[in-house]
Amino acid sequence: MNLPKRAEDAHATLAAAFNTGDVATVMNMYDVTGIIVPEPGKPVSGKEKFEESIKAILSIKGKMEIKTVYCLQTGDIAVGRSEWSITDGDEVKISAKGIEVMKQQANGTWKIIVDHAFGAEGNLVA
Repeated sequence: MNLPKRAEDAHATLAAAFNTGDVATVMNMYDVTGIIVPEPGKPVSGKEKFEESIKAILSIKGKMEIKTVYCLQTGDIAVGRSEWSITDGDEVKISAKGIEVMKQQANGTWKIIVDHAFGAEGNLVA
């Protein structure tokens, strides 16, 4: 899998990675020194915790779709707001509104350093 060359392509690339069902492919999208929030109120960091989180999300069978609501970039940092879901046919298994922070790598590609999958939900409490 090729990492995105533009920050605004990170959501589509992440969805495509999840839809492979391969942990290594999805992990490639992340800087595991960052943070992932796989469920509200439970941020984790580090390769082992990232991998556990990715495996848990991949265990939800279905197709992931991520809509980019916006992506703002300044230099080598970008923030995106997403609306995402995992569906199986007509059944919505999970859906949420997220916020992602991305960082451009030395080779020009982008990785996600903060993935708050539920960060833009209206009822979110910090």
